[in-house]
Amino acid sequence: MKLSQAQKRQLRALGHGLKPVVIIGNAGFSESVQQELDQSLDHHELLKVRINAGDRQGREQIIRELCEKTRSSLVQAIGHIALVYRPNPANRKISLARPKG
Repeated sequence: MKLSQAQKRQLRALGHGLKPVVIIGNAGFSESVQQELDQSLDHHELLKVRINAGDRQGREQIIRELCEKTRSSLVQAIGHIALVYRPNPANRKISLARPKG
């Protein structure tokens, strides 16, 4: 899902007070981590993920992989924390602003 800048701003505001729900360690992005992320995204839609593994390039690779495999969108990545979003079509909790245009 492609997010507009206004939608990202809205999601960053909502995610500001969140604590990381999933932590990815040195073992990287495994099948069990993917299942946990999928369940958490279904329940929360917006969550923070802490990536403790590797250097900056390693973290960026893990973030790309987790977004691809969970079909989520990266809202923001700062240091070891990534904020990701995936709407739940069956039980939508977050109503995003409509993109202009």
